[in-house]
Amino acid sequence: MSESYTIIEIAKKPKEKLKRPSMYVVVLHDDPFTPRGFVVTVLRKFFSKTEEDATRIMLLAHNFGVGAVATYTFEVAETKTFAANKYAIDQGYPLSFSIQDE
Repeated sequence: MSESYTIIEIAKKPKEKLKRPSMYVVVLHDDPFTPRGFVVTVLRKFFSKTEEDATRIMLLAHNFGVGAVATYTFEVAETKTFAANKYAIDQGYPLSFSIQDE
């Protein structure tokens, strides 16, 4: 008995080049009312900064008006910025963070 086989050619899907997502920098803005210790606390709580890094970022904002906190994809930057801003407002401070293109 002779067996018959059918050869099926499988179409190869062209490889897609994945595009790196756009990145955004979270920026801390200085204000004359928020205590420095509170700023450091927020940086540690919402951006997982060490005490040393949080202090350095706080001093950059204090001395130059702004300080770069970290770089994230848009969704992560937006979520962290919103949470930190809301927390500051809820605590009665005008501390603010914003997002800028990398």
